[in-house]
Amino acid sequence: MAELEAEIARQVKQYQSETGKSLTIGTVESATGGRIADRITNVAGSSDYFKGSVVAYSNEVKIGLLAVRRETIDNYGAVSEQTALEMARGGRKLLDIDICISTTGIAGPAGSTSEKPVGLFYLGLATEDTFLSQKHTLRGDREGNKRDAVEAALSMLKQYLVQYINNIGRSQRHKD
Repeated sequence: MAELEAEIARQVKQYQSETGKSLTIGTVESATGGRIADRITNVAGSSDYFKGSVVAYSNEVKIGLLAVRRETIDNYGAVSEQTALEMARGGRKLLDIDICISTTGIAGPAGSTSEKPVGLFYLGLATEDTFLSQKHTLRGDREGNKRDAVEAALSMLKQYLVQYINNIGRSQRHKD
């Protein structure tokens, strides 16, 4: 599904051509283990906008490097909307980027509880003034769940970019 990362590249280039400004992206990933960054960097020219990634697999790295609050993990768990959002915010600051996408989840086959089944993933997206999250309950094996979570994260990023760029275009047209 290389079309998602290619579409992300097209959207970033469109933003840059319409505004004359750069737009930087990075990822902080837990259960997806760097696969989102791998997919984005498969596009030639991605170094123009993709600045880096952190694989924060352990809670200690989430807390120590990404500034996820220990209370968040204690109260909601490492696999939660709150943790995904704090990971995205912390990654955005750490990597000094405009947009950060995050993932945390239970790929399987172990690690589930009655409240948090195998296949549960939370995605986060943070910009300077926007914080979005999505919850996905996937039904595959470990490999399938990771692959589907990456697709969902890339789709979330693409959808955000399309909406953001369309809003910029509308506001510029209203100025003219």
